[in-house]
Amino acid sequence: MAVGSRDYYDALGVSRDASNEEIRTAYRRLARQNHPDVNKDPAADDRFKEVSEAYEVLRDEEKRRAYDRYGENWKAAGAGPGGPGGGGAPRGGGGPEGFEGFDGFSGGFGGAVGEGDLGDIFESLFGGGRASPGTGRRRRGAGDGFSLRGGDHEATIDLTLEEAFRGGSRKFRLSDGRDYDVTIPPGVREGQRIRLAGEGAPGVGGGPAGDLLLRVHLLPHPRFRLEGRDVLVDLPVAPWEAALGATVPVMLLDGGTARVKVKGGSSSGTRLRLKGEGWPDGRDRRGDLYAIVKIMVPKKLSRQERKLYQELAEASDFDPRAQS
Repeated sequence: MAVGSRDYYDALGVSRDASNEEIRTAYRRLARQNHPDVNKDPAADDRFKEVSEAYEVLRDEEKRRAYDRYGENWKAAGAGPGGPGGGGAPRGGGGPEGFEGFDGFSGGFGGAVGEGDLGDIFESLFGGGRASPGTGRRRRGAGDGFSLRGGDHEATIDLTLEEAFRGGSRKFRLSDGRDYDVTIPPGVREGQRIRLAGEGAPGVGGGPAGDLLLRVHLLPHPRFRLEGRDVLVDLPVAPWEAALGATVPVMLLDGGTARVKVKGGSSSGTRLRLKGEGWPDGRDRRGDLYAIVKIMVPKKLSRQERKLYQELAEASDFDPRAQS
């Protein structure tokens, strides 16, 4: 093979008696996996050329018969341009369906391409509604040219929990200095992507530009944390508040406060639920907020406080380590 020494059947992962449909299915799968505009592995381009060359031969009955009979020397068995080896291997890196100039996306359609074959292949690989990142589409008309949608670019946008919770507009700057006004949906989550249409790589041959995809990274917060759609916040309470019970304020993520009732006898880790005060889901619904009791002890005791704690220790038979 022009791009390697592997057997054509091995390159596509099919048996020597595979049907045309099996060969076509294998090619579609491998082309999708290894297309250099989808797979950024440096070796993907060679694998793509290899499977494309194999498919170009095995899909053609005459070429396949010559290959099955003569192996790697199948081209030499042809009687000129009209023979089984006529025309040689696909040009331009062995694009699918005999497409010429595929590497640079600069050529037209070679004569080996059946009407609609290339469009069918690309639509099945990358979707029919519009070209996916880096995929080609036919332009019918003068010259039967080729257009290419630009690839998508991706960057990370760091958001505080408050920014992600509220949503809204903020400035974002790429490493190359380009600035954008980004609209942040309320309740955006870690790993979600915000799409800026048309801000990716430019298209080729009149094709549309790709998109800029901003992957959300939520910065750690000193007080709040997320658990699904629920917001967790520590609720510091004094030992006597936990023992006797109290109504205390709790901070909310939107900057406000609410009041919760701590029952007498509460221990650290007790969860107090505030329904509907959690993370928004983008559909006018919110999770819950859980205030988690955290008993705090004074770092320094006054003489009176120390005396009272000593009296409590002498009067109480409570053993926290004996609790189940």
